[in-house]
Amino acid sequence: MMLIVSFIIFVAVAVAVGLIGLRLWVRPKEAMERVTGVGVSEIEESSVHPSLVFRDMLKRLGTVMPQSPKDVTVMQRRLIRAGIRNPNALTILYGSKLFFAVFLPLVMSFFILGSESDPSNKFMLLAASAGLGFFSPNEYVNLKARKRQKQIRRALPNALDLMVVCMESGLGLDQAILQVAKELEHAHPEICEEYAMVNLELKAGKRRAEALRNMAERSAVDDLKKLVAVLIQADRFGTGIAQSLRAHADYMRVQARQTAEEKAAKLGVKLVFPIFFCILPSLFVVTVGPMMVKLFRELLPMMRNL
Repeated sequence: MMLIVSFIIFVAVAVAVGLIGLRLWVRPKEAMERVTGVGVSEIEESSVHPSLVFRDMLKRLGTVMPQSPKDVTVMQRRLIRAGIRNPNALTILYGSKLFFAVFLPLVMSFFILGSESDPSNKFMLLAASAGLGFFSPNEYVNLKARKRQKQIRRALPNALDLMVVCMESGLGLDQAILQVAKELEHAHPEICEEYAMVNLELKAGKRRAEALRNMAERSAVDDLKKLVAVLIQADRFGTGIAQSLRAHADYMRVQARQTAEEKAAKLGVKLVFPIFFCILPSLFVVTVGPMMVKLFRELLPMMRNL
């Protein structure tokens, strides 16, 4: 009897799982319609993913917030320097500023609602939270832009060495830029993205000097601006680009060595405060602590007896 009941339960569960799989996963009706072409013309509205609801809300808030043309240009440059090239990035940024300028004061009012502090202090806290929420997206973009510039500055010597190898092996400057963008895609994606943009602008018909200047303007990295100036001058005056790149690579190595020596020379001064506030107190506790305990245990009772 138990064997028959177990077999019936097994068959029922197997049939239920099979039907659910056919309904939710395999969907043979949709596959047959896709093969036969039936129902292809019917356009079904795709449901919005829950993770995109917040982004759509920020986009709508960004359209409500007034924007001045001067600020729009400045913020677009900052977003491009941060590597954010989404067409809706500026609208989402303004929407996030408006959202956090309202959300953070609400959170702060929830915390200070039951406190008995001065009303002026409460008002100052609410104003500070509103200012923090309004300006924090700008600081996030600036932080991301500085991080990206640091990555580009760090990747530039490797990219320059690879460009020298490509130029000396017989490739042209455009092909060398494209090859560097392909080879360093996983190691240094930031500078490869800039090189890929230069290649796309060249394919679109822009002059090489203009495309290189646009790369220097997008990144706002001084070392990259120097490299662009070297390439433009070598192309304009007809000198050997490979030789100019090798000389510039040697110059960058010397500059990196001097920067490392400068940081090493500043290390002693920078270590004064950690040593004074962190290491010396522990040394005093270890060396002078036992003696102080002994003095308090033995010398003070002797002085009291006198």
